[in-house]
Amino acid sequence: NLIDGGGVNVPEFGLNDMDGNWILEGVGVVPAIEVHHDAKSLLEGRDPQLERAVEELLAAMDADPRSLPERPDPPVKTPQ
Repeated sequence: NLIDGGGVNVPEFGLNDMDGNWILEGVGVVPAIEVHHDAKSLLEGRDPQLERAVEELLAAMDADPRSLPERPDPPVKTPQ
């Protein structure tokens, strides 16, 4: 028992799906791009995940460049 009145349970059995694969809790989302976080980079103040994200975005921008639309004429706010 926990101090707040809650409790902790340990699973005693596993479940499988219709194809015979184990159903695992707490697996999370599989990343589209796996980035290695090493202690050296983190100690240097670098963020490998952010650096890779910026690389991917810059590559996407180069592959499909976009431009801003033309600015319209200023609105006429007084009746003529």
